[in-house]
Amino acid sequence: MEYINAKFVSQKIIKTRWRPISSTSLQQPEVFATGSWDNEDNKVSIWSVAEQGMQDDYEGDPQLLCEYKHDGDVMDLQFLDQERIVTASSTGSVTIFRHYQNSQTLSVNQRWERAHYHSCDNAPCTGVVCNSPEIVTVGEDGRINLLRVDHKGIVRTIDNADSSTIHAVTFLRTTEILTVNSIGHLKMWDFRQQGNEPSQILSLTGDRVPLHCVDRHPNQQHIVATGGQDGMLCIWDVRQGNMPYSLMEAHSAEMWEVHFHPSSPDHLFTCSEDGSLWHWENYTTTDTPSFLQGGRNTTIMSRSTNAPASINQSLISSWLTSDSSKGRLETTNMLPSQTMSVNSLDVLGQCLVCGTDGEAIYVTKQVPM
Repeated sequence: MEYINAKFVSQKIIKTRWRPISSTSLQQPEVFATGSWDNEDNKVSIWSVAEQGMQDDYEGDPQLLCEYKHDGDVMDLQFLDQERIVTASSTGSVTIFRHYQNSQTLSVNQRWERAHYHSCDNAPCTGVVCNSPEIVTVGEDGRINLLRVDHKGIVRTIDNADSSTIHAVTFLRTTEILTVNSIGHLKMWDFRQQGNEPSQILSLTGDRVPLHCVDRHPNQQHIVATGGQDGMLCIWDVRQGNMPYSLMEAHSAEMWEVHFHPSSPDHLFTCSEDGSLWHWENYTTTDTPSFLQGGRNTTIMSRSTNAPASINQSLISSWLTSDSSKGRLETTNMLPSQTMSVNSLDVLGQCLVCGTDGEAIYVTKQVPM
C-alpha cells in the first residue's frame, strides 16, 4: 500500500495503541504507544507522527518521545485517558503509567502486583480493558479482576471465571464485558450480578479452537467480532443463538487482533502471525465500487441466521446481511510485503499503526475510507 512508513525499533512490538482524541476533534491522531515483548529489556514507548511545518501528505518517520522499562513482557496495553496508559504484564502485574507531555517523560503512577497468579507462581495477565475509572483484567489463571483508578486494592475478583486461559476482554456495555478463551468460548459477564457465572456462553462448533481476540461494533453492541488460532474471522450476534453468525476465511495462521473502525464500523481490521494485516470493507449494493484495486472477494463460510422480525431492518448492520446479493465483503492487505508476525494494530480516523515481531512498526495516515 502507498504511504505506509516502516520504522525499525530494535525490539519486538506486541501492542500498539493510538492516544485517544476527542470525538468532536477534526484533527488526526498524532501520538501512539507501543509495548515490547521477548526482549532482554522490555519497554513501554511513546511515539509521535506529528510533522511540524510539513505539507499534509508528508509521511515522516515516527519519532520516539519517551520510554520506560517494563517488568516482564507487555501482554496488553490500553490508554486510560490522554495521560495514562495501563499495561498487563507476563509477571501477573497491572501498571498505570503517566505520560507527562510537557517534559516528555513516563513514570509509574500505580501498580497492582500479582493481580494474576497460580498457587505456586505468577500467572501472566493476558488482557486489559479500560472504561475510566474502571479497569478490567483477565489472565492465564482464568481470573477476572475489576480494578478502579486510585483504589489500591482489587475491587472485585471472579476467581474461577474460566478453567482455561482467558486471552482477551472488552466492554460490551458499562457493566458488562466479553471474554474469549483457549477453548473457543465467547462469554458475557455482568458485574451487576453477584455470582461468579457468566450471563451467556457462546462457542464455536466442532473443534475447540482457541480464540485470541475480540471487539464489539461501536454502534450496535450486539455485533461482535473474534479471531483465533485457525485465522478465521467470526461475526457474532449475541442477541440470538450461541454460535457465530458467520465464519470467514481470513488468515493462514493465528489472528492476534481484530478491530472495528471506531467511527466507520463497516470497515474492520485484522492482523496475524502469517505477517498480514487485512482491511475488510463491507459494501452494500448502494455503495459497492465497480472495482477495488488490490482487493479480493471474501466468502462467508457458515450459516447466516435471519435477524428477528421485530428489529427495524434499517438498523441491521451490513455485517449481519444474510442476503449475499445485497452486499459484498472485500479485503485488502495493508502491508507492502509479507513480514514476520503482525502482533497488534490500532486505527483511529484515517491513521493506522501496527507492530511486528520483525522489530518494526508501520504507520499510515491515509487509510482509504
